[in-house]
Amino acid sequence: MSNHASENGNLHEAALDILAKRLAKKADIAEEQARQLIDSIGTDWNALLREAHFLKARH
Repeated sequence: MSNHASENGNLHEAALDILAKRLAKKADIAEEQARQLIDSIGTDWNALLREAHFLKARH
């Protein structure tokens, strides 16, 4: 993997980490749960928030 591709991968992971932290805080769920939602749903904020609230209500 080239250095440029490696940097892009690191930036992508950092962005997903920030998104997971934000979702966890906003929806009051664990960061691991937030990461799992991101992995399964993608990065659509409204969809993530809706599913996170649904997840929280189930527990």
